[in-house]
Amino acid sequence: MFRVGFIGVSNMGSYHLGNFLNGSIKNAKVTALCDTDPKKLEVHKHKFDESVKFFENSDDLINSGLVDGVIVATPHYFHPEISIKALQAGLHVFCEKPAGVYTKNVREMNRVAKKTGKVFQINFVMRNLNQFKKIKELIDAGELGNLKRVTWLLTNWYRTQAYYNSGTWRATWAGEGGGTMLNQNPHQLDLFQWMFGLPKRIRSFCYFGKNRDIEVEDEVTAYMEYENGATATYITTVSEYPGTDRLEIAGDNGKLVFENNVITLYKLEMSEQEYNSQAKTISGPIPMKEIIVEYTPNTIPECQVAMINNWISAITEGTTLIAPGNEGVNSLEISNAMYLSTWNDDWITFPINEDEYYDKLQEKIKTSRYVKKNDESVQKSLGFHN
Repeated sequence: MFRVGFIGVSNMGSYHLGNFLNGSIKNAKVTALCDTDPKKLEVHKHKFDESVKFFENSDDLINSGLVDGVIVATPHYFHPEISIKALQAGLHVFCEKPAGVYTKNVREMNRVAKKTGKVFQINFVMRNLNQFKKIKELIDAGELGNLKRVTWLLTNWYRTQAYYNSGTWRATWAGEGGGTMLNQNPHQLDLFQWMFGLPKRIRSFCYFGKNRDIEVEDEVTAYMEYENGATATYITTVSEYPGTDRLEIAGDNGKLVFENNVITLYKLEMSEQEYNSQAKTISGPIPMKEIIVEYTPNTIPECQVAMINNWISAITEGTTLIAPGNEGVNSLEISNAMYLSTWNDDWITFPINEDEYYDKLQEKIKTSRYVKKNDESVQKSLGFHN
């Protein structure tokens, strides 16, 4: 039996723990739990016998010899630090999203993972949803031909002020490291780079505390350019109701639209370039077929179980990972570029200047509401003074 330790047992940590307890996770058992809040540990103690040990310090769990791998489900800032220590101790790592807050230390986490050779997965669970696997399959198969334009209108992340008031760390530069791009959007940003790759450059407009009393962004509009000439727009907010989730992908061979869980493929009978080269009319139409693409729906809860089972089978049987941990830096680089573009009021090219981003983030942290409410020792323990 593969022995698993949990570092962080609130929210997602508790969720994953429930899947172990209900028997959904195969060939593994929980042997240790850690949280800096004793009250959160107390909630789970009655669920286990005395063979399972409880810790209030992640270093103690990592060095206990009781686990073969850890699930890291802590606040964002701690993901790289804890994952690095676990990997260096010879443990396999399953890390919650996002990989971190800034790419500089996430790249260090990736270097350590590569050096140790341990199995490192990041929980980009939406890669496992069949609709997105099908869309990527169609793109990779060339059904759309050369891509021209991508638009993702993602405004269904509605959050009230009560949500932001639920924790002093929420929506602060020091406590969370960002707003909707770091909290609600990491999954879609991962899907974006997974399907289309990283852009050549980006121009972004982040609006900080525009419609909510927060210090980080609650609305973003970004424009991207790719090496092949394709362009993309990404629009998201937390303050529109009802919201929209609509993905359009236009290529030389037609267009794909994903909305309301329906994939519609508009397949041209000849490529747009070919039609244009011989057209005698001024505006078309180009003959095409409208196809509803079939796929078998699955759910996020099913996919969460599959992600951890995939991690364990990758360790024990060599199965290919769904979301290799080293790929977590890609979506984070996009969000870091969005912030940097807004702060500099300019285009940002890839790869981004990671030192510049880190320095600007530290300036934001110094004036953060969350830091102001915590003493120097707490700030240091959270890694805000390096």
